Amino acid sequence: MFKELKICTKTIALFVVLLLIISFLPSVLKAASDVNKVNYARDTIYQIVTDRFHDGDTSNNPEGELYSQTDLHKYMGGDWKGISEKIIDGYFNDLGITALWISQPVENVYGIHPEGYTSYHGYWARDYKKTNPFYGDFEDFDELVNVAHSNGIKIIMDFTPNHSSPALETDESYVENGTIYDNGSLIGNYSNDTLGLFHHNGGTDFSSYEDGIYRNLYDLADYDLQNEVIDQYLKESIELWLDKGIDGIRVDAVKHMSQGWQETLMNHIYSYQPVFTFGEWFLGQGEVDPKNHYFANESGMSLLDFQYGQQIRSVLMSEEDNWQDYHSMIEETSNSYEQVNDQVTFIDNHDMSRFQKENAAQVNTEMALAVLLTSRGVPTIYYGTEHYLTGNSDPENRKPMPSFDKTTNAYQIISKLAHLRQNNIALGYGDTTERWINQDVYIYERKFGNNVVVTAVNSGDTNYSITNMNTSLPEGTYNDVLGGLLNGGSINVDGNGLVTSFDLQPNEVAVWQITENNNQPKIGHVGPMVGQPGNEVTINGEGFGNTQGDVFFGNNSATITSWSDSEIVVTTPDITAGLYDIKVMTNSNVESNVYENFEVITNHLISVRFAVEQASTDYGSNVYIVGSTQELGNWDPDKAIGPFFNQVIYSYPKWYYDIAVPVNEQLEYKFIKKDASGNVIWESGSNHTYTVPNQGTDTVTTTWQE
Repeated sequence: MFKELKICTKTIALFVVLLLIISFLPSVLKAASDVNKVNYARDTIYQIVTDRFHDGDTSNNPEGELYSQTDLHKYMGGDWKGISEKIIDGYFNDLGITALWISQPVENVYGIHPEGYTSYHGYWARDYKKTNPFYGDFEDFDELVNVAHSNGIKIIMDFTPNHSSPALETDESYVENGTIYDNGSLIGNYSNDTLGLFHHNGGTDFSSYEDGIYRNLYDLADYDLQNEVIDQYLKESIELWLDKGIDGIRVDAVKHMSQGWQETLMNHIYSYQPVFTFGEWFLGQGEVDPKNHYFANESGMSLLDFQYGQQIRSVLMSEEDNWQDYHSMIEETSNSYEQVNDQVTFIDNHDMSRFQKENAAQVNTEMALAVLLTSRGVPTIYYGTEHYLTGNSDPENRKPMPSFDKTTNAYQIISKLAHLRQNNIALGYGDTTERWINQDVYIYERKFGNNVVVTAVNSGDTNYSITNMNTSLPEGTYNDVLGGLLNGGSINVDGNGLVTSFDLQPNEVAVWQITENNNQPKIGHVGPMVGQPGNEVTINGEGFGNTQGDVFFGNNSATITSWSDSEIVVTTPDITAGLYDIKVMTNSNVESNVYENFEVITNHLISVRFAVEQASTDYGSNVYIVGSTQELGNWDPDKAIGPFFNQVIYSYPKWYYDIAVPVNEQLEYKFIKKDASGNVIWESGSNHTYTVPNQGTDTVTTTWQE
C-alpha cells in the first residue's frame, strides 16, 4: 500500500510537471518564432535566386535537358536544403542578414521555352499550391522556415499574381500553354480558355499604363484578375504560404496589374496574417514616375525603390551623376513617398546588370554597399555581391554563387553595417540630413531620438579638407564603425556639435555613431498603414515603457494586444473609415509624437470594374469616379479615383477602371471629367447606386448623365 502510494505520488508530480510544460509551451513556441513580420525598417534583406545559391540535396536536381552545370538558362541545383545549410553554418548571421528573399516556391512548368529557357527562376507558375520539386518538398520548406526563425531570420517569398507561364494563342504546344492547376487539379490553359482565366489582348508595347496592365507581358499568359476563379485561387494560394510561416512577400510586376485588385490582395493578406509586402515597379535610369509614388502611398504595399537604385548606380557605377544629384533624389523621395523608410533599396538585383563590372575596381561596389546600408529604406543585398559577382543582362546576372568566403572586404562591410542597423534605430527610423556635400563628397546624418549615425563618403580622386561641419553627435571622439575597411578614421566633436576639421581621402568611407536610449515615447514605425476595423497593427519606437498605456487613432482608443518599451500591437478600432493620426500615451501620461495618416477602410474589399458609356471628352480631359465611401474619395473630387481607361477592355467613349470597394456596402457615386488644369465637370442627374457583393469580383456599367 505504501509503495503504491509512493508510485501514485510520483505519477501525480510527473503529471503536474507535464501540465506546467504544456501550459508554457505556446509562449515558448511564440518566443522562438516571434519575428516582427510588418516592420522591416531595421532589417537587411538578402536576395537569393534559389537555384543559383547552394545545392544541399543533389537527389532533387532535374534530369535531362532541364539541368546543366554550364548553361545559365537551365536549372543548376540550388535548393532549400542548401539555404538551410548556410543558415546553420552562420553565413547569414555573421553577415548581419535578418531576412532572406527567396525565389517563388511554387511548382513551375517543366517545359522548355523555344529559346532554351527553363523555369529555374521560379516565375513561370504551374500550381501555386505545390512546391517546385527542384527546390524541395513541403517538408524541406518547413525545415527552411524553422531553421531561419530559430536563427532570427525572416523568409520572404516571391509571388507572381500577374501571369502563369509562356503561351501562344495559336500554338497549344508552346511550353505548357500557360496551364495552371489547383493542387494537382486542372483549372485551365491559355489557348482553350473556356473559363476566361486570361487576357487575350495580345502583348503589351508598354505605350501606356493601361496597355501594360491588360495585355501580356512578353509571351506570358496574363491573368484576368477580375475573373472570380483566378481571384479566389490566388488569394487561397497566398493563405497556404502564410500558413507555412512566411514573413514577407515580394509581388512581381505590380505595374502590370490593376491597383484596385492589388488593394484587395493587400486587404486579404492584412486581414488574414499581416506581413511586410513590397512590389516590383521597374523604373529605368533617371526615370521618375508619379504613378509609382501614388501606388506606394495608396496600394497598401511598399515598392522596390528603383529610383534609389538607379541613382546610386549613376553615381558610383556609371559615374554619370554626382552626390548632389543623389541628395536631390533623397529629398525628392522623402516628399513623394509617405513611408519612405519602408521602400526597399538596392544597388543591383536579378532584373538589371550586376553592380560590379568585369576588371573594374572593387572599391566602388564597397562604397555603394556602405551608403546603401546607412541610407533610408530597407537595404537588400543581391546574392554574390559580397564576392563581387559580375554579369550583365539575364542570365549573366544570375550566375551561381561563387563561394561562401567571409573574409572579403565587401562581406566585412556588410557585416559591420547590417549589425549596426539592428543596434542603432536611427538607421531604421531616422530622417536624413545633409551635413557636407560637393560633387565628390557626401556626408549625411540619420537621427532618431538620441541615436545618431553619420556617414561620410568621398568617391572622387581628390583629398578634401572637411571644415565647419556640424552634427547631432554629442561631445566626444568617434571611431569609424567600419574599422578602417575603407580607410576611415576618427573624428572629434565639441560641445556644440562642431566637428574638428579632418581630411577625407579619395575612396574613403567612414561611419560614426552613438546609440543612446531615450525614455521619452517616440514612434518610429507603424505597419501596416492601412486596415479594416479589427486588423492587427504594430507600432515600433522607443520609450513606451514596460507598463501598458494607451494608443489612440485620432481620439479613438485602440484595443492593445501586447506592449513593451519598443513595440506595441493593437487592433484597428471600429471607427468611421478615413485617415487617422496615431499616438501613444504612456502609463505615466506622457504623449508620443504623432504618426500621420493611418487609413481605416470601410470593410473587407473586393475588386469591382466600374464602366461608364457615352462619356465623350475634349482632348486632355479624363473620366474619374467619386462617391460616398473612403474608397471612392468621400465625394471629394481631389480624391476621385482614376483616370479611367478607354483603349483595351473597352474603347472610347466607354471608360472603365478596376476599384477596391467594401463588401455589402450600398455605394452612391458619380463620374466626373477633369481637364489638365484640374477643372471638374460633374454628371447631372441623381447619384448612381450600387450594392457591393459580399465576395468575388463584379462589373457594373452605367451611362454618363448629361
